[in-house]
Amino acid sequence: MQTQTKSLKNLPDKNGYYGEFGGSFIPPQLVEPLKEIAEAYEVAKDDPTFKNELTELLKNYVGRPSPLYFARNLTEKLGGAKIYLKREDLNHTGAHKINHCIGEALLAKRMGKKKLLAETGAGQHGVALATAAALVGLECEIHMGSIDIAKQHPNVIRMKLLGAKVVEVNSGGKCLKDAVDSAFAKFMEEYHDTFFAIGSVVGPHPYPMIVRDFQSVVGKEAKKQILIRENRLPDYAIACVGGGSNAIGLFNEFLDDPVQLVGVEPAGRGHKVGDHAATITHGTLGVIHGMKTMVLQNKNGEPDAVHSIASGLDYPGVGPLHSYLKDISRVRYTSISDNEALNAFKELSRVEGIIPALESAHAVAEAIKLAPTLSREKIIIVNLSGRGDKDVDYIADLLQI
Repeated sequence: MQTQTKSLKNLPDKNGYYGEFGGSFIPPQLVEPLKEIAEAYEVAKDDPTFKNELTELLKNYVGRPSPLYFARNLTEKLGGAKIYLKREDLNHTGAHKINHCIGEALLAKRMGKKKLLAETGAGQHGVALATAAALVGLECEIHMGSIDIAKQHPNVIRMKLLGAKVVEVNSGGKCLKDAVDSAFAKFMEEYHDTFFAIGSVVGPHPYPMIVRDFQSVVGKEAKKQILIRENRLPDYAIACVGGGSNAIGLFNEFLDDPVQLVGVEPAGRGHKVGDHAATITHGTLGVIHGMKTMVLQNKNGEPDAVHSIASGLDYPGVGPLHSYLKDISRVRYTSISDNEALNAFKELSRVEGIIPALESAHAVAEAIKLAPTLSREKIIIVNLSGRGDKDVDYIADLLQI
């Protein structure tokens, strides 16, 4: 554990490091393109015109602020702490992803790029980016593993309807990691007129910083809303973690406050290699997709096969800020199994009339375990990062509904 003396919100350092994690491990031909993105972002984030346009779109296009909903029925059934849900599922396109996609699209347009390029797992980032591309008038290309294409077919249709080109990836495990590999390869060919819009707080600097900054609107809103509702801060803030964008979005505003933060990874089917994607729980220090972070890998440094019932969580790495927050013991990371997530998916649907994304169901499951152990005076905020529309066909087959 390292000693923290400055605000955690001031990270990363000038080289893109969060403690020993982060940095930029990239081929020489990408050094200048990423430097160009970093410099353009540093100017844009302080430009009133850029900030005003982003704020206006988040309000009138995305529908922000998203509600902070008191889950009264679930709270009463569990008999413990109050559970509030940050309703990112009510955003336009159905998840938190639209927050950074609008920002990335505006930045790409400002830089004079012609196309947005990205990877996607559950398809929510792909849909959000395709939406943002249509809005600002840019081409869009989304790389997606064939397994995820089969599991998330409704989102594939949405991306195509929005005008995006969907590239099916059949290499490796045919999941999120392989989609990232494929998109990176394409970016190396087309970086002159293409903006690579990474879908989480992962990748080489400046991507983890940029996505964190755009997603921090979630925590800023939640903090204001809970102070109005309860006149105090929450005791716990919980979010699922794959790459980690929705979690950082919620956590960032509370990093310097006395709030217990809990990141929930996918325990999948068990602890064997290939049965889970609990990177922080089981990973070791390594380099993946241009960043130094915790990685699920073999002794040769090659990424392990991973699994999660939730396509957006089956990634063998994690954002470098998450690795650092674990290292300094600021965030507690736990894991939830496929079955626990599935049960939480059903429970929230039936008790509150809210169908969550399978990714978000991991965070709900953790709250369901935690709340009964706490007094009724305690408060938990769960980031309901997405809605479950995309999962219903897959769930129907799984449950034989």
